[in-house]
Amino acid sequence: MILNNQNYHSTEANQHYWSNSQYKEFLECEARGMAKLRGWAEPPSEALLVGSYVHAYFESKEVFEQFKSENPEIIASKGANKGNLKKEFQRADELIRTIENDPLCMFVLQGQKEVILTAEFAGAKWKVKMDNYAPDRNRFSDIKTVREIQKETWDPNNGYVTFVEASGYVTQMALYAEIERRVQGRDGWIEPIIVAVSKEDPPDKAVISINGYDIQRELDLIEMNMPRLIEVKSGRIEPDRCENCRYCRETKTLNKIVHYTELINQ
Repeated sequence: MILNNQNYHSTEANQHYWSNSQYKEFLECEARGMAKLRGWAEPPSEALLVGSYVHAYFESKEVFEQFKSENPEIIASKGANKGNLKKEFQRADELIRTIENDPLCMFVLQGQKEVILTAEFAGAKWKVKMDNYAPDRNRFSDIKTVREIQKETWDPNNGYVTFVEASGYVTQMALYAEIERRVQGRDGWIEPIIVAVSKEDPPDKAVISINGYDIQRELDLIEMNMPRLIEVKSGRIEPDRCENCRYCRETKTLNKIVHYTELINQ
């Protein structure tokens, strides 16, 4: 299957290829991952829409205008702000200005936009789409809109971690680096860079690197996890349910009574 911007996110493409988002989906809840391959979808979140708004702006003027025309819900339909951008997207414009006014951010965001690459890794076919790809400068970069850049999140397996780890961005950038390396036949990886901007008032910002040790650690973890996930996606193994996500709540059937002390571990 040949991918382009029109079919990259299609069900057919997701059935044919693995992606970072699908890998993350299956790790969180195999049942939800399989349901999405069959057409189940979650309602879009406003946080995701804000991130897409910022991404579209930095891709091109044409893409940005298309995004606004395809998402009329970003315009307020009532109240004092009727006919104008909702407050969340006015704030998104502030995030855009924060990035635009920083020379280092704009420097590392140079490159080819929305570049699609595919390659085999860990026994599966993968697809990636790079926000900004600059192979001549040995790097690629991605914009991340976050609630707070400095906030720590508790991970039961690793203690307090940064937003980069908590959101799975280390895995994403490692995967992108490896697929690019395989496509280009490189001996090593080009540098992944995250340009982060926060939704605080005023916005914070940071340019963040991920080193070779981080990349190798994440690739080793992907290779360890993929044999089971490939079997689940193929239908040869019944997917596990997390019983906590939206899909599991929608489809849950109770078969036992639980003690209240069990609720915290559900």
